[in-house]
Amino acid sequence: MSSTRNPTPTAAAPTEKVLVGQEGAVLTITLNRPEKANAIDADMIEGLSHAYARLSDDPTLRVAVVRSNGPHFTGGLDLASLAPRLATGGEGLIPDTGRDPWGMYGEPATKPVVVAVHGRCFTAGLELVLNADLCVAAADTLFGQQEVTRGIVALGGATVRLPRRAGWGNAMRYLLTGDRFDAQEAWRMGVVQEVVDPGEQFDRATALAHRIAQQAPLAVQATLADARAALRGPIAASAASLRGEVGPRLFATADATEGISALIERRTPVYTGA
Repeated sequence: MSSTRNPTPTAAAPTEKVLVGQEGAVLTITLNRPEKANAIDADMIEGLSHAYARLSDDPTLRVAVVRSNGPHFTGGLDLASLAPRLATGGEGLIPDTGRDPWGMYGEPATKPVVVAVHGRCFTAGLELVLNADLCVAAADTLFGQQEVTRGIVALGGATVRLPRRAGWGNAMRYLLTGDRFDAQEAWRMGVVQEVVDPGEQFDRATALAHRIAQQAPLAVQATLADARAALRGPIAASAASLRGEVGPRLFATADATEGISALIERRTPVYTGA
């Protein structure tokens, strides 16, 4: 992904799979596992959580931009490594010292997050977008919430946030089929706020972040907190259901085993409803 603005990144402990850099009051968070299409594993979840905590706790920071290195924003969760932990509820994936980048199972960041996406933006990546406050997408971005094609359920808030953002019919069109949709469709549904030429998404997202950073910080944070209050109850109920029963039950099915195996083996799954 090319850009004329590229703050010098430093590693966000404990992993260099997530990099952070600061430009004035703007924190840049970069997914940095391009050799795996930025598939999100436990290290990346921990790195993102610490970066979101830094955003919240550092008084010099007012807003963050999330981006990625390589040709894709993210292919989604690294199910090959995470499936065993997700099958038991995913306890411990969000560290106690971090903030939940998906705002589901722990406290979210207290300051605004702008996401710049390109290439593939699948599953947990789309849910990062849905939990962010603004999204700028390159015209080549392809989105997908594909859990039903793998015999499992979206765990990062898509089942609550996408219907509210896009409307019921639009959300079900993609949640129930797992079909992919492009940047223009995402813009039509209100999932992204701007579509730009490939390579321009980071600069545009950073410009918006600096515009937010120019405003009164306490007023920005109060506005964000008040707007989020309307979602707090539904998100909490969804998280309790997904972690406590629905998620583990689906991960234990034969269809989930088949879906994940087919994904790893790059073949079409055969589902039986068992």
